[in-house]
Amino acid sequence: MCRVALPHRRRSAYGAGWMRRLLALFLLIAIAPLTLLRDPPLRPSWAQQMSARPLPEPPLAARQALLGAFRLEGAWQLSSPHALFGGYSALVPLSPGHFLAISDKGQWLDFTAPGVTPPAMRIGSIFPVTRASRKQQHDIESATRDPRSGTIWFGWEGPNAISRHAPDLTMQARVRPQAMQGWYGNTGPESMVRLADGRFVVLCEGFTSWLGGPDHEAVVFSGDPTRGGQGERFTFAGADGFRPTDMAQLPDGRVLVLMRRMLWPLPLRFAGRIMLADPAQIRSGKVWQAREVARLEAPLLIDNFEGMAVEPQGDRTVRVWLISDDNDAVTQRTLLWQLRLDPKDLPPR
Repeated sequence: MCRVALPHRRRSAYGAGWMRRLLALFLLIAIAPLTLLRDPPLRPSWAQQMSARPLPEPPLAARQALLGAFRLEGAWQLSSPHALFGGYSALVPLSPGHFLAISDKGQWLDFTAPGVTPPAMRIGSIFPVTRASRKQQHDIESATRDPRSGTIWFGWEGPNAISRHAPDLTMQARVRPQAMQGWYGNTGPESMVRLADGRFVVLCEGFTSWLGGPDHEAVVFSGDPTRGGQGERFTFAGADGFRPTDMAQLPDGRVLVLMRRMLWPLPLRFAGRIMLADPAQIRSGKVWQAREVARLEAPLLIDNFEGMAVEPQGDRTVRVWLISDDNDAVTQRTLLWQLRLDPKDLPPR
């Protein structure tokens, strides 16, 4: 979810906590008029229905200039009357054309992409839905999946935790890795990927500097963190001023990193970047450098993109899927993009 997130630093490095609170207050006052524009309260609907409205195709020149090696094959606005629909911050592939989106309120959308036959969708919640439910307790911001076993892992913002779940989403274990405990509650594990070699990479949303910049704290685990995988800290260097929101691995072993930033002044708008990085270059205590390979900005039809999935195709290309978090705001939408990419067209290692 897009929130006012303070730049990350170790708590012990600051004795002036009041400065952080004052800065947060100023920013909240600035964006409150828009972020508080919620959809009007209606009688809850539990109808298992979803529509996908195609969006107009952006100009060819803009697509070529901004998307580089990526080809936009489709873009849709998703909508549903279901009370639990929206707010998606993670996206994982289940099978060809079949995906699971996870919201930052612990709810899920199991769906097939537009055009896939037969169409299917289900909406539900990982946790019991009650009036007493609090988002802070269910704030899942990242997800990754083992395609062989179907096991899914979630990254929790707030407690800075990682949980392991069976294919039916039943929780099997949850840990709070020591290497992640210095991350502020609202800038936690926004991006996580399980690599093909069994390692896990987790990126912190917050910046390492109060001035922003490209750097974010990160951890690589030697294996499943919930089974004792050891974590080593390093620094992820992405696009200047952008925050990592999701990751997905390409068949050649490299990783795509989705990044996002809010644009000022108001009204609230967003821009994004897709970065390319090689996990083979991760070193403990060092900087993991990524390079920009696509820009997600106007005149492309974008929103608060927070979820990304890579789907290999039979012709050695991949489809890259993006989904946006609408923050339950009337000024935002749940968008789904379908991109085609030939990894050979990306910059070499």
